[in-house]
Amino acid sequence: MAQSTTSNPISVIGSECTAPYPFDIIVERKSGGNMVITDMNNNTLLKVKACNTTFHYERAIFNADGRIILRLRDKIISQHNRWKAYRGDNRSNKNMIFTTKQPNMIQFKTSLHVFLANKDVCDFKVKGSWSKRKCKIYTGDSASSTIAQMYKKDKSKKVKMDKNKFMVTIYPNVDYVFVVALIAIVDAMKTVDKDYAEKMVETNAQVIGATA
Repeated sequence: MAQSTTSNPISVIGSECTAPYPFDIIVERKSGGNMVITDMNNNTLLKVKACNTTFHYERAIFNADGRIILRLRDKIISQHNRWKAYRGDNRSNKNMIFTTKQPNMIQFKTSLHVFLANKDVCDFKVKGSWSKRKCKIYTGDSASSTIAQMYKKDKSKKVKMDKNKFMVTIYPNVDYVFVVALIAIVDAMKTVDKDYAEKMVETNAQVIGATA
């Protein structure tokens, strides 16, 4: 297990979501954009549920008792795939905790910039390969200040992993709910891109069929 490279506590959602030591969590992707997050002993920590509406892609994060902690929502007509995170189930501006955006409109690798509420300077970044489940989350501009890291396989081989599971190492004093929220946003963004591509293929097929 990797050791922390950041000395300052990262408590975005709350200090109760941090631990003074590094630990691993398992993320299991379910159908429809849902996720279940467990510890290494298979105890459920969080659940992510898709709550898409007619106009928005949304994700809600619940604790083990079924209480909603965060609601994540995309921004309509956004060139940089922007998302907002709200505390609880209230989507008012005063409950907004952070926002995210892709730094580039076209990206071949995963890259996400994270801004805490009411700030214009990037506070965190997510970079790596989502398809290979190899992404790092770090503070500011320094990739050496890692706060969490994704792995496809359990190196200790204590947990049997399948294609829908991957591991995340949470570094000491880092808010694991915040980390899961960023993972849920990246996963949702990939779903949006896939849905858009499928719609474009369907539209092109209809145009070709109409002109044939």
